[in-house]
Amino acid sequence: MKGKTNKGLKIICLNRKARFNYFFEEVLEAGIVLKGSEVKSIRKGKVNISDSYAVDKGGEIILINSHISSYKESSYNDHRPTNDRKLLLNKREVNKLIGKINREGFTIVPTKMYFKNGKVKIEIAIAKGKKHYDKRQVKKQRDWNREKSRYFRKTS
Repeated sequence: MKGKTNKGLKIICLNRKARFNYFFEEVLEAGIVLKGSEVKSIRKGKVNISDSYAVDKGGEIILINSHISSYKESSYNDHRPTNDRKLLLNKREVNKLIGKINREGFTIVPTKMYFKNGKVKIEIAIAKGKKHYDKRQVKKQRDWNREKSRYFRKTS
């Protein structure tokens, strides 16, 4: 029997460094305000969210430092690649995020961008930064799991 796949979800890009650099407390899905040339460029896969983060500006959550390459075929309607982009969330979610980043020292990090039913969505995480010793512990655990699996493969 074939496994079910989500046909409405197409992943555009991932932020792999985020899981290594941050502890995630909560993950949310948000829409993003884009121009037409940005969507065309995203469909080509010319997007990078590895260095981006989200902040509060005037009661709205804004994605900063995300890079969407300019679309060559658009003429005068082209966009700047590193524009700030507004995230679309419910008012309750916005208030919760603002409270977390102002009071408790969390940050908002995008983890992946994808198409869901033809619309661009971005998955954001409320995260707290890892210390250097936490990162060393993650590397040590990963190496140990790799050695353990090699050992069991040889003995089997």
